[in-house]
Amino acid sequence: MSLRPYTAVLIIPTGIGAAIGGYAGDALPVARAMAQMVDCLITHPNVLNGAQLYWPLPNAFYVEGYALDRFAAGEWGLAPTHQNRVGLVLDRAIESELQLRQIQAAEATRATLGLRLTDYVITDAPLGVELRTAPSGATWGTIQNPGSLLRAVDRLITQAGAEAIAVVARFPDDQDSAALQEYRHGQGVDPLAGAEAVISHLVVRTFRVPSAHAPALLPLPLDPQLSPRSAAEEIGFTFLPCVLAGLSRAPQFVTSPKATAIWSHQVDAVIVPATACGGSAILSLSQGQAQVIAVKDNQTKMQVTPEALGIPALQVNSYLEALGAIAAHRAGVSVAALSPHLSSLRPVC
Repeated sequence: MSLRPYTAVLIIPTGIGAAIGGYAGDALPVARAMAQMVDCLITHPNVLNGAQLYWPLPNAFYVEGYALDRFAAGEWGLAPTHQNRVGLVLDRAIESELQLRQIQAAEATRATLGLRLTDYVITDAPLGVELRTAPSGATWGTIQNPGSLLRAVDRLITQAGAEAIAVVARFPDDQDSAALQEYRHGQGVDPLAGAEAVISHLVVRTFRVPSAHAPALLPLPLDPQLSPRSAAEEIGFTFLPCVLAGLSRAPQFVTSPKATAIWSHQVDAVIVPATACGGSAILSLSQGQAQVIAVKDNQTKMQVTPEALGIPALQVNSYLEALGAIAAHRAGVSVAALSPHLSSLRPVC
């Protein structure tokens, strides 16, 4: 008799300056390694998106953050799909040349990767993206015209038959800002990430379809001091290819039992930065059977530890150590047995 599939959830929240996963797809190596250790890896665009760089992981589920929260709460199941028809929304604020770059990138994914895309829709008004920074240093943002976005998405779903939605919004250019320079040098918080999450959350919450976002920005000047962790965003005119590739195989969301769907009670392990345990998904999953693995060296701008929240967690120093913890957990081996110091059993009082 075979054991049931082993499922892990890899969470690295966006916009909080994570040392790994806070830049341009720099947590993708972690996901690649982890996907080799498990039967199913559930993670989110912040982990898998790397602008024009991405990596096909057949056993990975690409799940937007709001949907991941609903999954973790047991409200939505994740149903695998062979290929989604992806609809593309373009912000009316994008200049014509930059807009053409996005369309050509989409065409390239059709011709070179064989993705199924619908025709695109341009919003009837500029979305009006605004960026914000919280006192903690985490980033967030707003859009002035959410109705314009929702009308565009509705047209793609009802008229073009889209099953997943990619959004490209025009983000403010602030090439001389200190925050951007720090980010490009591998030291700061991604100034765009928080606002990107707001956009995709709105689409998923309203239409219950997979969605992800790619910002439209003017190319930045060359920087010889550029960090390798930020370099993926410097190699082209658009960040769209990884979004389209991810959405093409993103699971659909279901609210009633389905034979192939995965539900939160089937999650075996959750891996999260040790200082970023306050998100909705980790709070929900920590109340079930899943083993929480907190990674200490992935420092963030947050200071929300498992201890502070009363979450039982296995603390490890690195993702390399987390991989070993997953291997032991999957094998049914107590981590304590792998240490030379094993405490004696004591009577229960």
